[in-house]
Amino acid sequence: MNIDKSQIARRFAQAGQSYAEHAVVQKQICLNLMQLMQQFLLQNRLDRVFEIGCGSGNLSHLLMQNFEIDHLFLNDLYSEVQQHFQAKENLEWQIGDVEQLDFPQSLNLIASSSALQWISDLDAVFKKSAAALIENDYFCFSTFGQQNLQEIKALTGQGLNYLPIGVIQDKLIKQGFEILHLSESLETLSFSHPKAVLQHLKATGVTATASQHRWTKQSLQQFYQDYQQFSELDQSGQRHYSLSYHPIYCIARSTS
Repeated sequence: MNIDKSQIARRFAQAGQSYAEHAVVQKQICLNLMQLMQQFLLQNRLDRVFEIGCGSGNLSHLLMQNFEIDHLFLNDLYSEVQQHFQAKENLEWQIGDVEQLDFPQSLNLIASSSALQWISDLDAVFKKSAAALIENDYFCFSTFGQQNLQEIKALTGQGLNYLPIGVIQDKLIKQGFEILHLSESLETLSFSHPKAVLQHLKATGVTATASQHRWTKQSLQQFYQDYQQFSELDQSGQRHYSLSYHPIYCIARSTS
């Protein structure tokens, strides 16, 4: 699938205000990733840190709270993300497509949460990450696996081509990373109606994948009807509609 970066930037910019409120899974993923970083990173003080795809700053602010960082470089596709940060925060911005940017060098940490799934050439980004890190320093990220938003893909055919955890592992090893931790889990959100599922996806910018998808009244009704297969009744007889998230967590260390 060809990823239209300008469309991704536009959709996420439109969801900028609603993302922080609705991206409950992404927030929890950031917290989980931070716990792993605290477990595996040996130092609390970091000179140079680069975050790929900072978005509304869920991970950025956890980094600032939990580590003493001298230079924090933040990347995202669009400059509107800067509204989520205070001017007094000591930040250096790297706005643009991370696949095209030159990375800051001599880094102690490259971090990313819920962003790498948008990258077309992951090998190239892993290679640039390995080259930018100081030997024995860290690449810590979360991304998403193949069961992510599987209900939407099953019903609409729309969605990213997510990589299996084993492929991600192989790509990291190929670039000389030592993998300290690699895991995956399946998280499920529950909604009262399929319409609420679509509203949630729009509020978190995830509809950036649906460039060719145009809803009609008829196709929307069909979608609601077909979504019944991903629903169940609770004890009180209320129907709940599931949406799956499939986070993958990685803590890796540069060896060269």
